[in-house]
Amino acid sequence: MDINHLYLKLRFAGMTTRQIHQLFNYECDFGSYNKREQQYKLKSYLTKIKSTKKMSIYDNFIKHDIESILLQLDRWKVKFIGIKNTAYPNLLREIFEPPLILFYKGNLSLAQNEQSLAVVGSRQATSYTNEALRILFPSFKKRNLTIVSGLAEGADKLAHQHALAHHMPAIAVLGFGHLNHYPKTTYVIRKQLEQKGLVVSEYLPYQKPLKHHFPERNRIISGLSKGVLITESTINSGTSITTNCALDQNREVYVLPGSIFNKMTMGNLISAQEGAKIVISAKDIIEDYH
Repeated sequence: MDINHLYLKLRFAGMTTRQIHQLFNYECDFGSYNKREQQYKLKSYLTKIKSTKKMSIYDNFIKHDIESILLQLDRWKVKFIGIKNTAYPNLLREIFEPPLILFYKGNLSLAQNEQSLAVVGSRQATSYTNEALRILFPSFKKRNLTIVSGLAEGADKLAHQHALAHHMPAIAVLGFGHLNHYPKTTYVIRKQLEQKGLVVSEYLPYQKPLKHHFPERNRIISGLSKGVLITESTINSGTSITTNCALDQNREVYVLPGSIFNKMTMGNLISAQEGAKIVISAKDIIEDYH
């Protein structure tokens, strides 16, 4: 079986990305074994982990065949790319425990553009975010940057709106499967991105938005990007998770300047203390993109 199909089968069996990475660390030759050996090795691995889904994972792995999985994806009109495929995004390969399977709708080639900038911030973004992006985006357009964000309310939504308005390549990263959507306010933008950009997820198409998915999703936002721009963030916000991911992945982190009296930019100031670059003009970002 093709290794990408094997990853896909393991995902549909119910294994998480991390569990599959652990399985291949536990049994590095798992992909080369025959069907019976794979079942035996999987059963052995499952005895060593803490999970309430051990039996269902094993049963699903035996029960599901790759042809039926591919047929179901086709019915859902959802495509996939495996990490061993040459079309898999190169920047994303570099991160710790990258998604072994990415599900997507739209133009996958956009994920190969390494001139990519993630734009993230608070879900309660103020007019400061919108005005700053309005000034910055014409320069981003001239540099033909690909804009990456998470399709959440607030800064993410504004970033995608500006990208679409400037006819720029844009990528949305979901914290759920393609058959679901959250929040409702970004659904129209998502449909536009499926036609004009790219929408990706590491979650199985039917998986619903769960709280722990969004921190996991943030590592992909930064992983697809050469740099990350933080517009507004409070202390210990979800945005700080993306910032930490970016720093761990050796990505450039940019922040808009803020006031010490404004809680919406206190996270920005802390990030600046930790080494993020303060953005006064688009040049502060563009000069790092050659």
